[in-house]
Amino acid sequence: MYKNRAPDGKHNLCGAQVFALRRAKIPKLSQRGLADLLQVCGLDVDKNAIQRIESGQRFVTDIELKALAQALDVTAEDLLKT
Repeated sequence: MYKNRAPDGKHNLCGAQVFALRRAKIPKLSQRGLADLLQVCGLDVDKNAIQRIESGQRFVTDIELKALAQALDVTAEDLLKT
């Protein structure tokens, strides 16, 4: 049977990296700030969606992954590193 979750049960592979990269920004970037950056990139998400992505409770589409990488100034591959 096909499983669409990570081995740890989370719904995405990038959430931990999104959290780490967001917090590593100087000054630190809030979840609301990241949501605002994503809206500039053309992705309509709110602070709650960012929280759910970071905690692994939300699936992330390839379109969202691309926008997250752009907003955090990294590659999509960087977001998928575990």
